[in-house]
Amino acid sequence: MIKSCKRALLIFTPALLAAGIFAWSSAASSGSISQNGWRSKVSPDLLEEFDNGGDPGSLRDVIITTAGKPGSQHSAAVLASGGSVKDTYGVINGISAKLPLHAIEALTRRNDFAFISKDRPITVFGHLENTSGAAQIRNLISSIPSLNGAGVGIAILDSGIYSAHHEISYNGVSRISVNVDAGGFGNATDYSGHGTHVASIACGTNHVGPGAYTGVAPGATIINVKVLDRTGTGYTSNIINAINWCVSYRYTYNIKVMNLSLGAPAVDSYQNDPVCKAVRAAHDAGIVVVVAAGNDGKDQNGNKLYGTIHSPGTEPSAITVGASNTFGTDSRADDVVTTYSSRGPTRGYYTDALGNKIYDNLIKPDLVAPGNKIIGAEAYGCTLITDHPELDANVYETNTYHYVMYMSGTSVATPVVSGAAALLLQANPSLTPNLVKAILMYSAQPLKGYNTLEQGAGELNIDGAVRLANTIKNPVSGLTNGQPLLVGALPAQQSTIAGQTFHWGQGVITNFTFLYDSDLMNNWQGMYGQGVLLSDGTYVSAGVILKKASLVTPGVSVSTGVVLSDGLLMTSGTLVSSGVALSDGDLLSDNTAFCDGVIISDGVLVADGVIISDNVGYTTLGDPGLCSTPLPDGTVK
Repeated sequence: MIKSCKRALLIFTPALLAAGIFAWSSAASSGSISQNGWRSKVSPDLLEEFDNGGDPGSLRDVIITTAGKPGSQHSAAVLASGGSVKDTYGVINGISAKLPLHAIEALTRRNDFAFISKDRPITVFGHLENTSGAAQIRNLISSIPSLNGAGVGIAILDSGIYSAHHEISYNGVSRISVNVDAGGFGNATDYSGHGTHVASIACGTNHVGPGAYTGVAPGATIINVKVLDRTGTGYTSNIINAINWCVSYRYTYNIKVMNLSLGAPAVDSYQNDPVCKAVRAAHDAGIVVVVAAGNDGKDQNGNKLYGTIHSPGTEPSAITVGASNTFGTDSRADDVVTTYSSRGPTRGYYTDALGNKIYDNLIKPDLVAPGNKIIGAEAYGCTLITDHPELDANVYETNTYHYVMYMSGTSVATPVVSGAAALLLQANPSLTPNLVKAILMYSAQPLKGYNTLEQGAGELNIDGAVRLANTIKNPVSGLTNGQPLLVGALPAQQSTIAGQTFHWGQGVITNFTFLYDSDLMNNWQGMYGQGVLLSDGTYVSAGVILKKASLVTPGVSVSTGVVLSDGLLMTSGTLVSSGVALSDGDLLSDNTAFCDGVIISDGVLVADGVIISDNVGYTTLGDPGLCSTPLPDGTVK
């Protein structure tokens, strides 16, 4: 049944509260925070406006996180300050509001107001079956007639979807189970063209081509949640509204995967970022959340840039996806990371009471997937084509509902991974979001010559991921740390796609490092459970990265470094020194050395002066206290 957009929006908040989805804590009582402590509760960009003496009575669109369930006392405080409340979001314990600049200090001095950030603009980031390995696993499982994502709901949070396109419909019937307007646009139709293309990459049918442009999970159910306008822009509050709705109705529409091919420059630490908080709530509710890394991997002169991961790709619970370039060939031998794909580490931060900037510095992206010049569905009359007719792929069949177009970006790579997640959940419905993420990383193919801050665990390998998921016990519920995870033996840890055989990376990223060893899949790890994150499996103590014994078994190794890849295993190098990746808070581009032990040069990264990559092997530096410079042959001086 398809509900109207307007009706869905009108009922989402009451239904969320009535269903009792979240265990609310009681609202904190009012109190005060003395001296400058309140400043740590305001996002840096909003604080800058406050400090620069803007008109104190001018209104700002903000997201307010409350200490506990948002209630009448919070609304009253906003109203008393001269502001107004726009909406309430149970998913993050917060509200969106218009707030006068002068009210920021007074409200954040109250103990029941946890954090205030700007309601920031959100924008999109602008042969698949064969090269990803999806085609060869369709009939892998004898009990499943076709492994195509059937029964799994994928929520596409984007510019809407053009439902009449033949990649979205089947025999004239739309595969969209519900249309939701989460931004007050008046409908959920796609005038931009971005959302339709993204949806077709994740779960487009084989009607066009024929079959040349089939999506990764063509049998999945589509949940269309519009959060962006015809120009591909929206606001933080739209995204939170949409996630709130998805969590509330996850059982009604069997929403197992959420795709966010969008983002905004990361300002706040993920610990305070309201969109990251909403993503974490969806993850904790059992939804696999897949997000784009961003397209800021190079500057206007073509130099590589690090530290450019967008929000909510900075959130540890999300699967953050960068883009690879397949050059249009099914073979993966020529695949590379695209020049524009955003690189880590994450650079969201918070400012402590002493004015120090504390950066997150997490390893992202988690993996990369094909995202360059990918052909997918073209929405009729969309602005992307009217403004950029060169994107049209010139594939015309019987009518306009068959048109397809090119798009590039991490926006396109993200639904490839969302479709892959749907296939894993069809193969083994008991998988937790953490286990889905771990399987995708463990089976990924490290691309030679790219460090972990560029490619994460490597390039998506659907063949390996599905074979692995099919070997894992079903159900996994009830397993405890160290218990056998597999039914039978671990499959061969290599895949052959389009004639090329490659080894899996066999590693799982956990914030500042990654864990590796076959025991990651032989045995259940506590970090795969609900209520925790993969990143909880490790922690930093006195500058040393350690495993958490209750979440990670003894047979799993902490990498002595995660920065480099030799095309087989990423088990050399070091990222964190004293728990900090970059000490001065600034990231520069080409050939910039940091005397605290980190060097960035043409994608070669040395931390603690220990490891450097020559795209083939490794060279060890003798003195970790030196700032060293790589030579073209991979040696150092």
